[in-house]
Amino acid sequence: MKFPISLSSILPLLLTTSLTSACDSCYGPTDKIMHKREQPGALDATDGPGRGALAWGQFNVLHTTDTHGWLEGHIKEQNYGADWGDFVSFSRHMQQMAGNLGVDLLLIDTGDLHDGNGDSDAESPDGSLTNPIFDEVAYDLLTIGNHELYLSDIAYLTFNQFAKVWGDKYLTSNVQIMNPSTGELEYIGAQYRYFTTPHGLRIMSYGVLYDFTGNTNVTQVTKAAAMVQQQWFIDTLNSKNPIDLFLVIGHNPARTTTGGSTFATIYKAIRAVHPDIPIQTFGGHTHIRDFAVYDAGTTGLESGRYCETLGWFSMGGIVSSNYNGNAEPRGVPNPTQKAVKVASATATKTSSAAASTSTIPANFKNLVYSRRYLDWNRRTFEYHAVGSQTQNFDYHSGERVTGEITTLRKQLNLTTVYGCVNQTYCASCQPFGAPGNIFSLLETALAATIINETRATIPRIIIINSGSVRFDLLQGPFTYDDSFIVSPFTDAFQYIPSVPYDIASKVLAAINSGGASKKMRRSNQDLQTRDFGFVSSRLLEQGDDCLDAVEHPARGLTPRNSPYIAGKHRRDLGLIRRQDPGPSTTTPGYTTTDDFGSDGDDTIHSKIPYYSQPNYVAGTNYTPIADSPATPTSVDLIFLDFIADYVITALTKLGGNYTEADIQYYLPESFTTNSYLPLYAKEYLQANINNCPLGSGLST
Repeated sequence: MKFPISLSSILPLLLTTSLTSACDSCYGPTDKIMHKREQPGALDATDGPGRGALAWGQFNVLHTTDTHGWLEGHIKEQNYGADWGDFVSFSRHMQQMAGNLGVDLLLIDTGDLHDGNGDSDAESPDGSLTNPIFDEVAYDLLTIGNHELYLSDIAYLTFNQFAKVWGDKYLTSNVQIMNPSTGELEYIGAQYRYFTTPHGLRIMSYGVLYDFTGNTNVTQVTKAAAMVQQQWFIDTLNSKNPIDLFLVIGHNPARTTTGGSTFATIYKAIRAVHPDIPIQTFGGHTHIRDFAVYDAGTTGLESGRYCETLGWFSMGGIVSSNYNGNAEPRGVPNPTQKAVKVASATATKTSSAAASTSTIPANFKNLVYSRRYLDWNRRTFEYHAVGSQTQNFDYHSGERVTGEITTLRKQLNLTTVYGCVNQTYCASCQPFGAPGNIFSLLETALAATIINETRATIPRIIIINSGSVRFDLLQGPFTYDDSFIVSPFTDAFQYIPSVPYDIASKVLAAINSGGASKKMRRSNQDLQTRDFGFVSSRLLEQGDDCLDAVEHPARGLTPRNSPYIAGKHRRDLGLIRRQDPGPSTTTPGYTTTDDFGSDGDDTIHSKIPYYSQPNYVAGTNYTPIADSPATPTSVDLIFLDFIADYVITALTKLGGNYTEADIQYYLPESFTTNSYLPLYAKEYLQANINNCPLGSGLST
């Protein structure tokens, strides 16, 4: 079927949207300044915390990671509607509470601040306008993510501005950059930080990125195995300064058995010198909620992604001659869980206790822990900010930040409405090919929009990697912001003209077979990925696995040997969200299982189905001519520049004789994977555009 759309008539409008000073039709009230509570149009959470008050210990942490620019929160999702200003207010409340309890509270972030949302990505370089808003939270430790290192301009923005704001709190133990003034490599941030908390805990901290190799050539990432052999690191381990606790933060999977995690390397190096000092890790990158036990004095926390999760960690029983706070703060729950996996603790409670007497260092015997994963909404924040239910929750600083986000979104025209989405399309809550599966929509959108007018009459096949889709497309107004939320990437469309149909028609199956699988720009076996997710090509080799609904792995870690954890073949799965199915049922959402069990999610949700998807999808556009074969003799084979080398490999295996010299750009390089959905919405999603209803979330 041919869609008579004119790229030349609409593309200029799309490319200049961010330059206009006002919008004709915007989602949410844009003529009001927000003074409190969330962003215009944000939905309220219907379910609140179900696990009671948080446990407070000697040492407590609020942890964020992989925020990817979602500072406005999830406007169309009730579970995650708080914005960064709400978090500013909440963190202030929690810091005040820590002071009142006489304990320490640190705020920690583990990287990836953009690529995923219009707030950060509709500007150049990415993050240049959102980084100052992010800086409004009073973090104690931060570290760098891989998304800060792909492009030189972003790497230098991080080096010249962001790192300078945070000083020695910004840890980049294994990441350096070429200083253009000196021509020498310098650490972007600090290699380590030794500091004493307000209540006297003496901490040695590091910030370690996983062994990433997809960085711009003006930067250098030292592998963890080499870093622990460097003299500066050895010197910190042998420092004469007393150490009560090691903190290892990093854009790095918290679970050491997850492929690509280098935390085990750091952990073992510290343990070899300090067998009796607690180590605590805070990770990121894999976009999941997780808590892992390493040994009796070491655990690791990972706190999700996209401002959906705020991680809470507390710890007691730390041996310190310098600690002057309360060991067991009164009036609040205290942590009680030993660093023992719940399965072994339940199955072999007696033997574990006996073993602990003889093998666990004395400094570890009183250590106790707690962890909680908080849904990112005001209902949750207000519940845990004691007293805010009867007092004003919002600090002036939080209100100001909320207003700055609203102003920024108006400035970037992110609420400009292109169309109306009449149903929700999810990336993995529906089987591939189902009406509510986003790739069903994209196949149609590709055929409708990827048209070179000089070759419009020539049949074409358009192939994209499904990993180019980062998030679901929710029912409601399709805005400029949604174009970044669904696919923030800028991969351009290339092609090989007039490929014989009997070869071109087999390319999709060939690259989906796993023989030439490229879901990411850098898909080596050690997490060298531009964007991260865990879906293995083995899922495709297992036949009909994609038709079997299972718990969404991003909600937990069941099973640990899941291909979702083992594989490294996707940029990122869109998270699955459904809202308020009714007052008598639990709202679907995160259902996490980790080493401490299944009670970590602060809000109790029902599970969400998950279906695997093919690595690649294709749109086709050709109409049989009367008295001609039902299929064409040749087609223009169109694909993303991101996957061009794998397409060439597949063509060669299919008997074609093509090289990179045969590849041309089908459309201008400025028309990318971030462009075709807005174009489709402006042409084909116009029904109800002036009165476009929000949906209730993702359906079963």
